[in-house]
Amino acid sequence: MKFGVVTFPGSNCDEDMVYVLQDILGQKVERLWHKETDLKGVDFVVLPGGFSYGDYLRSGAIAKLSPIMGEVIRHASKGGYVLGVCNGFQILTESGLLEGALLHNNQQKFICKNVYLKPASQSSAITKGLSAERTYKIPIAHGEGRFFASDDKLKGIQDNDQVIFQYCSEKGVVSDVENPNGALLNIAGITNLNKNVFGMMPHPERAADRSLANEDGRLIFESLLKYC
Repeated sequence: MKFGVVTFPGSNCDEDMVYVLQDILGQKVERLWHKETDLKGVDFVVLPGGFSYGDYLRSGAIAKLSPIMGEVIRHASKGGYVLGVCNGFQILTESGLLEGALLHNNQQKFICKNVYLKPASQSSAITKGLSAERTYKIPIAHGEGRFFASDDKLKGIQDNDQVIFQYCSEKGVVSDVENPNGALLNIAGITNLNKNVFGMMPHPERAADRSLANEDGRLIFESLLKYC
């Protein structure tokens, strides 16, 4: 599979993502600059974490206007795969590719720590290869990660099995105690209705290298490779 990793001004996880996809997983990777309008024939677009445009206005609100996003939207509308991690997730909600919004954390503080995730769906490529009987330790690093949606949109997301990850305890208990940012329903990631666009706040690329003593994130990427 050929991946394209987009770099915006302020992206800081783009090289991490390239390293995991190319060096660890052995995939072809194109580096895509935000001013380009050519996806260079990639099958899968990744919007990495960081602070695009300094997070001015709202996180992702300016990045959605970058020339390349028009192509990303067209790619997704034709069934092409897109993954947004952290700031990338924020860009996807701002651009309308995913529902809801990512608001300031409920404690109004930037949070950087490991959390545990529970796969909440078996119908999406990003979770099909994961076990529902275990949890996955993945780092978070964000100030605006509190997932929010109106009641009707939230009901639709639940009814259509679009929640892909929830914050939980190490043993898999989903509760307010294990919710790091106040996200509705402990939501850490969702997909779109067609299950080809994925957004998540935790950083799987930061937990995919044996040298870091945590490869739980690699399992998420391997699920995508197997089922996309």
